[in-house]
Amino acid sequence: MTIEDRLVRLIETGGPIPLSTFMQIALHDRQDGYYATRPGLGRDFTTAPETSQIFGELIGVWLVHEWQALGAPEAFQLVEIGPGRGQLMLDALRVARAAGGEAFVRAMRLVFVEPSPVLKAALGELFTPVDPHFAEALANVPDGPALIIANEYLDCLPARQFRRSGSDWRECVVGLAEGGQLAFGLAAEAPRPPQAAELAGDAVEVQTGLDLVVADLVSRKGPVRALFIDYGPGDRAPGDTLRAYRDGRQVGPLESPGMSDLTVDVDFGRLARLAASAGLDVAGPTPQGMFLLGLGAQARLNQLVAANPDDAERVFDAARKLIDPNDMGARFKAICLSSKGLAGPAGF
Repeated sequence: MTIEDRLVRLIETGGPIPLSTFMQIALHDRQDGYYATRPGLGRDFTTAPETSQIFGELIGVWLVHEWQALGAPEAFQLVEIGPGRGQLMLDALRVARAAGGEAFVRAMRLVFVEPSPVLKAALGELFTPVDPHFAEALANVPDGPALIIANEYLDCLPARQFRRSGSDWRECVVGLAEGGQLAFGLAAEAPRPPQAAELAGDAVEVQTGLDLVVADLVSRKGPVRALFIDYGPGDRAPGDTLRAYRDGRQVGPLESPGMSDLTVDVDFGRLARLAASAGLDVAGPTPQGMFLLGLGAQARLNQLVAANPDDAERVFDAARKLIDPNDMGARFKAICLSSKGLAGPAGF
């Protein structure tokens, strides 16, 4: 039975389901969800680490700086949420070893938060020299000092979507059309207006998973600093931003659930408010381009171009894509959430 068959049966039994439930099943089902089978990494989407090595290398510089900001503890958790094929961490550790020395490498306990059995096996082999550990969720990572990074993770957290209907709001649901196929609709009841509705247009999305991310950070024992990089607005709630990608092209979100990547824009403003209300220090959100330039992207680009003159154009174009405000430089944002009392993070 496919995920689509299971969704149809679920709706036939209990009625239409919220968009967030649809996303949770299609993306995160442990057996057949998109991230369990992960068919499209590098095909359905390409992330910054695959675009240019500069991205991961600068994250490595950032990690060493923040390890020192924690007081250079002799033992700390180095956590990546949603590592994919591990390219970001490969590049980051190469530079972190050079910048932080063996003391950094000896102190770190590398943990990947990754549910996919296939990716866990590949990452385990790739990072064998540093003895990686795995966790099903951030809440399962042992306490103690921690540095956490997550690139393009927040956008896959399921979102509830609300739409204006006259003077009321209705929640977007997934039901069945007359022919029995999945179809979008609106719930009959009028819920309480979602937060930030007054700042929205005719639609607003709310990722309840952001609350859980903040709760996991606050509940940790020991100083923590977490860096999240993703796409979305920094000053307003996202509207209707649900999209699906398969084989490098955009497809309908209800088309072949479990076989396409579903994504929504991240509400960085709400994340910042949640974190501050919970007692965390917040830096950002700041545009990705400014963040990377603050870490030395221009200097590193100059080094790579000088070292690879025959490949200079490709190296330059890849780095430009990360930094240019007309490309990823402005649409993507960086935000850092930290325990109280730490020195300010680099890049902000």
